[in-house]
Amino acid sequence: MSGERFGEVEGYELRLAQPADVEGARKLMFDTFYLVMGYGYVPQWHADVIGIRETYLQRPGHALFVAVDGQRVVGTAGVRAGGPKSPPCATWLAERYADAAQLARVYVDPAHRRRGLARALVERACAHIADSRAYDSIYLHTDPAIEGAEPFWRELAKEVHDERGEPGGNGIIHFEIPMPAV
Repeated sequence: MSGERFGEVEGYELRLAQPADVEGARKLMFDTFYLVMGYGYVPQWHADVIGIRETYLQRPGHALFVAVDGQRVVGTAGVRAGGPKSPPCATWLAERYADAAQLARVYVDPAHRRRGLARALVERACAHIADSRAYDSIYLHTDPAIEGAEPFWRELAKEVHDERGEPGGNGIIHFEIPMPAV
């Protein structure tokens, strides 16, 4: 299944990541941590980025989708087994989404935004999850401080829990995306 192509968006190739995409995907993710999110690499949060090949390309139930402009990865969307961990998230969230697929690393290079790439990658990732029939739900979380993140997810998903203002909370919003029909 590696390298499977599933369409284009305005001249971009969208596909299941292949080994040649790993370094480009990692660069986009690190650029996002440093330049967009402003906090940089955090080992306890970003181990999957160091081990992209092992996490997304070699582990059953996991996948990484990429948007490519020529030879450059300009968008990513990851699928991982399992929901949030407790701590840092609430125990009830970890329990509720223990058997979920988690969308992760949905990033688009700022120069390539507003072209439908994130939505197309998320739709493909969700279709992949539904096709696998291995999960009962699709979970994700986002940092509403990132420009455009909250409105984007509110168009596609249902809020499950908002940590903003909670003592000890991380200020993130947890969402669930309806499982697509197979």
